This record gives sequence, structure tokens and C-alpha cells, in this order.
Amino acid sequence: MIKITLKDGSSKEYQNGTTIKEVAESISAGLARAALAGEVDGKVRDLNWKLEKDCNLSLLTFADEGGRFAYRHTASHVLSQAVKRLFPDTKLAIGPAIENGFYYDFETERNFTPEDLAKLEKEMEKIIKEDLPLERFTLPRDEAIRLMEEKGEPYKVELIKELPEEEEISFYKQGDFTDLCAGPHLPSTGKLKAIKLMSATGAYWRGNEKNKMLQRIYGTAFPKKSELDEYVTRLEEAKKRDHNKLGRELELFTTCEQIGQGLPLLMPKGARIVQTLQRFVEDEEERRGYVLTKTPFMAKSDLYKLSGHWQHYKDGMFVLGDEDKDEEVMGLRPMTCPFQFMIYNAKLHSYRDLPIRYGETSTLFRNEASGEMHGLIRVRQFTISEGHLVCTPEQLEEEFKGVVDLIKYMMNTLGIADDVTYRFSKWDPNNKEKYIGSAEEWEAVQDKMRTILNHLNIDYKEAEGEAAFYGPKLDIQAKNVHGKEDTIITVQVDFALAERMDMVYVDKNNEKKHPYIIHRTSLGCYERTLAILIEKYAGAFPTWLCPVQAKLLPLVDKHHDFAYQVAAILRDKGVKTEVDTRNEKIGYKIREAQMEKIPYMLVIGDKEMEGNGVSVRSRKDGDLGTLSVQEFADKIAEEIRTRAR
Repeated sequence: MIKITLKDGSSKEYQNGTTIKEVAESISAGLARAALAGEVDGKVRDLNWKLEKDCNLSLLTFADEGGRFAYRHTASHVLSQAVKRLFPDTKLAIGPAIENGFYYDFETERNFTPEDLAKLEKEMEKIIKEDLPLERFTLPRDEAIRLMEEKGEPYKVELIKELPEEEEISFYKQGDFTDLCAGPHLPSTGKLKAIKLMSATGAYWRGNEKNKMLQRIYGTAFPKKSELDEYVTRLEEAKKRDHNKLGRELELFTTCEQIGQGLPLLMPKGARIVQTLQRFVEDEEERRGYVLTKTPFMAKSDLYKLSGHWQHYKDGMFVLGDEDKDEEVMGLRPMTCPFQFMIYNAKLHSYRDLPIRYGETSTLFRNEASGEMHGLIRVRQFTISEGHLVCTPEQLEEEFKGVVDLIKYMMNTLGIADDVTYRFSKWDPNNKEKYIGSAEEWEAVQDKMRTILNHLNIDYKEAEGEAAFYGPKLDIQAKNVHGKEDTIITVQVDFALAERMDMVYVDKNNEKKHPYIIHRTSLGCYERTLAILIEKYAGAFPTWLCPVQAKLLPLVDKHHDFAYQVAAILRDKGVKTEVDTRNEKIGYKIREAQMEKIPYMLVIGDKEMEGNGVSVRSRKDGDLGTLSVQEFADKIAEEIRTRAR
């Protein structure tokens, strides 16, 4: 007999070899119907998995991440079987479940069309109706390679050859279709209820543009058709908010093939929003004791070799010159830290000088793969609110706390604080060559950082292998309208670079010590922040952020001079104002201003001109009636000053 401890803490004994499904059935028929997989001692397993020792078991439904993964991963296998049935010459690559569905990458000469997706969806429905059992089996490495070679699957062969020697190599068979897979899966294809293929696109094998371009099909799956329909409706709404679409329609940014991928052009309105954000950040940082620096966009490779970026980050840099030709080699900066460290090293510091808080609006360059770039989210040149705090070990927690307080203030002001999650990103002890410093140093600083995060009552998840090469970090994550998660703000505790860069301070005992360094952004990348705000507000930004805050709409020519007088008064109050003097009907002008998402439209006719007033139409509150020019100017100026949302 073996002892199974369930999620609620209760325990029960079962025969050795009892399956997870049988455990569910012993509890209740309803749970057995809802269960999709089980988590055994932290690992998600199929319902058919046999339990052969004492363990902790959680039964997973679609409400659980592991259950959704098993459900949608099974759907990806049904898709790949459908593709092989309809297009037998296709080669299979990978097909994982993802947060909102699944995808599968295929090597094929064709570009999958919407018509192809419709045919594949029908074939998937046939496979679901066939209710094919998913049967797991394992093979020794040589036999596994031979099986995939016989099936003409070179990508699977490549994956098998890269597995560690001790790794178990497993496959899943459903009818006449077999795929290399670690699982888990549903017991049979018939357990799937509602599936939909969403799109097809190109994707480089392993995300590397040097590799072959594959065809990727995205899909999703739900236990009920009503849930699928609701998701598709939400997706359609999300498309309307997509910054890549809406940002262009509102003339905030554009791209140009002749300039290059990942190099967006901020148009006047977009540039004005970013300027407003930068002034907000720089003023607030100055208020909190930051000192401003301005450093070069490039440096000799010597600097990056000293900091370690050349050894650990060179592939992500733009390099100028050829080392093999004995030329002076330069690199466009991927981050600002080594430059600000050299400012610190320009003179000797006492412990009384610390902490020093450096801030800079930094333009950075990163050689992103073409397949990774997207709108304003991931680009090759971007501007960031970068900062580095140099402090003693005793000051570390208080300075970290101050950084988090600044970040939360920024996010609350922008209205995005409730839309983010926190990730404690740690090193990977099994991949030590990625990092500098010893295992003891890494564990010590991670323990210190975990303690600080707990003191701050931050609700975070831990992620191994996501740390910077010089220290662990707190990543603040946000999702775009399509559910993809990106890091928008980071705070990193650096225990290593001060020693590499020979940064010291003189302590109370007149001894030289290496400081701690906190790397941080207060608002992150301005381009990415703009994308988030476009999607958050569907382009209807809070008034203080709007590139045009009030638009004057004179009825006819004789009202133009008064409109310009009102505009001058508003501009003196700091209000970004435009006057629409086109020879168009007032209804047309109002509709256009509404499409531009202008916060206030001010109509001027005879009555307004005679009474020194404006007829105010608010984007948010509709018709506000006639206000005196001074009354409206004071109202909007206060709204801008307080950064009201």
C-alpha cells in the first residue's frame, strides 16, 4: 500500500500502481469527470499515471494552470495529426501549450491560408470524434532516433540528440500518429470539446533568424463552446486596442522599411506623450535625490570587457569594427551601467557620500532577432529611465525600498499598478557559465533580496535562470492585449560589477570597500510604456498625457480670431491646444476630434464670442455647457496639474 496526501491535507492509502484517475474516481464521480491531470510531488502527470510510492497529489481541472496545459497540449497534438493527414509531407517541429491556447511549428513549402485553417479545424473535429486514446511509451535513445528518422522527422531527431544522457525519452501515440513528447496529455482526443485555429504565421526554428523559417499555427481550446465564444469576443475587442494598429491610426508612431525593422518613428503626437513622460520621470527622480548624468551612446570594447558585457552580452550588441583586423572596436551601448560607474570612479568616495543615485534618460541599442520584434514592445533602439544606486550593505534594503516606492508611484499615476505581476528572477546554478560570481555569493545575495521583498510584502513568483549575469532582479511584468507577458520594469541587486569595475568607497575605519549597486528603471522603456498605455486606454489617454488636450472648433471664419485668442490663454496655462479652422461643418469637426480621442472640444460661435466663453464638450462627460474662458482654463489646468485619470 502507498499513502496519498491530497491538496486539502487529507491522506488515504491505495494499492501500489493505482492511477491518478482511479484516485479521482474514489473521491467523487464529479471530480473524476472534471479532472484533466494530476500534480504528483510538484510534477504534472497524465490521469493514467501510476502512483508507485507515497506522494502528494493535487487533482487538476481546467481552472488550474497544469490542467489547462494538459488540455491545450493535447489539442496541439490533434492539430499536428490533422496536418499530417491533410499535408503528409509536412515536418513536425514543436507544439507547446501557451497561456491562452497552443501552437505548433511545421516545415512545409506552403503558407497556411485561412482556407487551410478551416480544413484543418474540420479534420481536428473528426479526430476528436474518433476519441483516440493517447498512449505514452518510452524508448532508448538509439531506438527513439531511429523511429523519428524512419518517420522523416529531422527536428525531432535534433531534439532527441540534445537531451541529456539520463533523460527519459517519451512518446505519445494516438491512432496512427506518434509524436515525441514529455506530456502530460488527456486520456483521449474525445475529451476535447471546443477548439479553434486562430492564425498562421512564420516563425524561425528556435527563434533564430539564421535558422529555417517554419509555419506556425496558433489555436485555442476550452471545455465549453460558450467559453470559447467568449474568449473569441474578447480577442476581437483586444484587436481594437492593439497598439500596433491603434498607435498608427492615431498617428503616434510609424515604421519605414528603408529605415529598418525594430526602429519605429515616433510621430509628433507620440513624441509629445513620451516627452511628457520623460519630464514627469526626471522631475520626480530629482525630487527624490537622483543626480542626472549624460553619457555616450557607444564605447570601446575595452569598457564592455571590463564590465563583463562583452563576454556575456556581445551577441545582443551592435558592434562597430572588426577585431580580426586589429581595428579599434566600438559597441553601441545595450545598457548604461558601465558608463555611470566610470562617473563614480572619477573621484574617491567616502561612506558619507553614499548613497549616490544616478539617473539618466538613456537611449540604448540591442540586436534583437527579427522574429522577436513587435511594434513598440520589442525594438532595436529604445529610450529608458535608467538609474544606478551606489550604496553600502547597510543601506541596501532602504534604497531598494525607495526604488520600489518610486516605481509604484509611477505605476499608480499612470493607472497600471493593478495590471502587473512581480517576478523574483534568480540565477540557474546548473548553467554557471552564464553568470559571474561564485555560487556562495549568488545564494547569499538572493537570500538577502528575498528577505527585502518579503519585508515589502510583495506578492512575487520565483523564476530560475532569469537573473542578469551580475545579480538577481525583481521583474515587473505586464501583459499586452493578446495576453503575452513582457517585463516592463526591473530592479537588480548587483554584488559583482563593483569589484570588476574597481568601484570602492572608504568606510568608517578608513578601509576601502566595494559597494552594492542597485540597477533600476523607474518607468522602464518609454516606447514599451507608450504601447502599454495605448492598449490600457484604447488611445483615450488621461488629459495630462494627451498630445492634444483641447481642440477649438470655431463655427465660421469670423470666429477664428477669438479662437486663437482662447488658444493663447490656454497655452499660457500649459494646455496643449489646437485650433481647427477648416471650412467644414461643426458636426464633422466634432466627430473627427472624437476619433482623435481629444479630451475637450470647445465650440465657438457668436454667443460664445460675445460672452467670452466656450461651449465645452468632454470626451468623458459629454456636453458640459458654456463656461467662461477663464473657468475652463482653470478647470483643465488643475486636471493636468494633478494628473487626474
